[in-house]
Amino acid sequence: MTLIFSFFLLTMLVITAIAIVRIRDLFAAVMLSGIFSLLLAANFFLLDAADVALTEAAVGAGISTVLFLSALAMTTDKEKAPSSNRFIALIVVTTTMLAIIYATFDKPAFGDPDAPIHQHIAPWYLETTRDAIDIPNVVTAVLGSFRGYDTLGEVFVVFTAGIGVLFLLSAPSGKPRQKTDIHSEGLRHYLVPRVVGRLLAPFIILFALYVQFHGDYGPGGGFQAGAIFAAAIILYALLEGEKRALEAIPQSWLIGMIAGGALLYSAVGLAGILLGGNFLDYSVLSDNPVAGQHIGILLIEAGVGITVTGVLLSIFHAFAARDKF
Repeated sequence: MTLIFSFFLLTMLVITAIAIVRIRDLFAAVMLSGIFSLLLAANFFLLDAADVALTEAAVGAGISTVLFLSALAMTTDKEKAPSSNRFIALIVVTTTMLAIIYATFDKPAFGDPDAPIHQHIAPWYLETTRDAIDIPNVVTAVLGSFRGYDTLGEVFVVFTAGIGVLFLLSAPSGKPRQKTDIHSEGLRHYLVPRVVGRLLAPFIILFALYVQFHGDYGPGGGFQAGAIFAAAIILYALLEGEKRALEAIPQSWLIGMIAGGALLYSAVGLAGILLGGNFLDYSVLSDNPVAGQHIGILLIEAGVGITVTGVLLSIFHAFAARDKF
């Protein structure tokens, strides 16, 4: 049954992807992109990659769709006429597709216990996590502790990307932002979306907190929680207006969150050195090495969530402010 449903999802993914490429209406393409992300998230769940599925659903289907719509508001809703060199593009795409398909022939079968990764590093992670960190979610142990350097780099990639987008979308200098009536923004005059949205927003925030602090024991962590929390605030901004959202979390706070989360992560690593250990060695944060690992993972995951939330909300507000100068 799972195989049949997986084949169905794969078929729908292909159909949706072709529709996105072929359709000329950009609004419809954005909506189809959100559907594609939801189908992809469902596929990740079937592959037991729940952490990735949560991120795909929150970022791909949620926040990315809002940002695409914000970008679409600054341009036309129809694709420009195709250029005359479509044949060259077809050759490039076809060649790339054939190369990717050929590369998959050397991949081991899905779930193959004899795959190289199952014979080397994966067993070590499974055995060491139980003794050194003692948390059920091995994914969190790998990303937060064993590969803490990689995750720190990812946080600074998010930080750098957010700063770059803010520079690109920053307001023209010398042009103050127009004052808009707070009651005229958002979807305040649409009763059903507003009521449903107000009911959902608190539960979305609660779920974000659950994902943030339950990442040691189940799917989740800072990246997923930050994206979900940002989605809740964006929903509030769409319902009540951007100005209300900025009153709840001011822009200055968001800038502090962008830098503060990355600095918190780095500070945990430096604390390990000051306490006689190595950089990002959490075992020295407590007399009990296992408890120290728990403390370190909670702190660095909090830093990840803070930075991701700040970056996503700042980008949303930067898009929303483009038409107010």
